[in-house]
Amino acid sequence: MQDLDVIVKNGTILTMDPENRLLEGGVVGVKDDTIKIVGQMDQEKITGKKVIDADGGIVLPGLINGHTHAAMSLFRGLADDLPLMDWLNNYIFPVESRMDADFVHAGTLLACAEMILSGTTTFCDMYLFEDEVAKAARKAEMRCLVGEVLYDFDSPNYGTIENGFEYSESLINKWKDDPLVSIAVEPHSLFTCSPDLLQKANELALKYNVPLITHLAETVNELNDIKERYGRTPVEHLQALDLLGSHLIADHCVHLLEEEIEVLAQEGVKAIHNPESNMKLASGIAPIPEMLHKGMIIGLGTDGCASNNNLDLFTEMDMAAKLHKLNNMDTTVMDATTVLRMATIEGAKALGMESMTGSLEEGKKADIIVVDIKKPHLTPMYNPYSHLVYAARGNDVVHTMINGKLVMEDRKLLDLELEEILEKAREKSRDVLRWLSDSGVKGG
Repeated sequence: MQDLDVIVKNGTILTMDPENRLLEGGVVGVKDDTIKIVGQMDQEKITGKKVIDADGGIVLPGLINGHTHAAMSLFRGLADDLPLMDWLNNYIFPVESRMDADFVHAGTLLACAEMILSGTTTFCDMYLFEDEVAKAARKAEMRCLVGEVLYDFDSPNYGTIENGFEYSESLINKWKDDPLVSIAVEPHSLFTCSPDLLQKANELALKYNVPLITHLAETVNELNDIKERYGRTPVEHLQALDLLGSHLIADHCVHLLEEEIEVLAQEGVKAIHNPESNMKLASGIAPIPEMLHKGMIIGLGTDGCASNNNLDLFTEMDMAAKLHKLNNMDTTVMDATTVLRMATIEGAKALGMESMTGSLEEGKKADIIVVDIKKPHLTPMYNPYSHLVYAARGNDVVHTMINGKLVMEDRKLLDLELEEILEKAREKSRDVLRWLSDSGVKGG
C-alpha cells in the first residue's frame, strides 16, 4: 500500500501531457511537493493524509499567466476608454512615479488572491519593486517568474539604470534557491531601452542562465518609432543586436511579418499572447495561428489589470479562441485543446518551467486545480476541453494546490487574509486618487 500526503479522486483528469490523456474517475496522488501517481488506480491500495473529492469535477494542472504586472491590480478601472498615450502620460506614469514598496506589495497580494481564486498557480511578472512582488508571491505560496522592469529613464525604485542592473543581479542571487520564485532580466521594450541597455540586459541573462523578457511589436506606434530611430522593424532590431534565442520571451508580438515569424521560430523565441489587453488598448490582433503553425511556443497572459481589467485566465482563453476564429473567418482555428494547452503546458514551456509544472505527470510539482461542473452554465458536459475554454469561469475553481500545498479549499483562501488584503487595496486606491489630484488630473 502506498502512503501519500494528498489524494485527488472522483474527477475527470485532464493531464495535458504530450498525449492529452483524459482519465475518467482517475486519481492524482501527491507526496510532499511532487505528483507520485496519475492514473486509474485501485483506491484501496493507496492512502492519503488528505483526500480531496473532486465530486465529478474536472481536475487539471494549475493555469499559467505568462505575462502580467501584478501590482497594477490597484489601477483596475482607472481611466478606462482613453487614448493610449493619454492614459499612460496623464494617469499611469504620474501615479507610478509616486509608488513605493508597500504599494507594490499590497497590489501583488491582491493579484495573487485573484489568481488563486480563479485557478492560476504560476505567473510571470514585470514591474517595479519586484523583490516585493517575490515576497508577496511567496506569502501567497504562488509559483512565479519575476523581474524588475529596466528602462533608460530613472526608476522610482532603483534610480539610474546602473542601479537597475545591480538590483536585477541581486534579485537573481537572493532568490536562486527558492522552490517557488524564479528571476528573469526584463528590459521594458525596444522604444524605452537603448541598444546598449538591451545588450547589457541580454549579457546578464546569459551570465546567470535566466530568461530575458521584453515587450515586442505591441503597437503600430512602436513599429514606427523603431523604424524611425534605427531603420529596422522591432524583430530586425533584436536580430541586429544578437538578442534572439531560446532564452528570450517576447510579450504581445502583435505586429509581425511572415518572415519575422519564421526567424523567431528558428531562433526558438517564445511568445506570450495577451488578447484582451491587445483588444482593449486597440493594439491589434497577434498572428497566433501563424506563429503556432511555424512551431513557436506560445503561452497566454492577461497583462496588467489597468489594461484588461482582470486576471482570470478562463475569460482569456475564451477570448483567445473566439478572436482568432473571427479574425481568420475559420471556426477550426485555435481549437479548445490548443488554447487550454497555451494556458497550461505550453505556458510552462514558454517560461522554461515545463520540467516542474504545466501538466499532471508523475515527478512534476503538484500544481493542481479542481473545477466544479455542477452548475447550470456547465451542464451538461460533452467535452471538458471546450467546457473549460468556452463555458467555465474563474470562480468555478473550488480547490487550488501549488507545490503540493492547498492554498484554496472549497473557495476559501488558506494562506491569505482576504479582508485585510481588500481593505489595504481600498486604502491604496485613495492614495492613487490623491496623487492624481496633486498632478491636476481627476481620477476615474
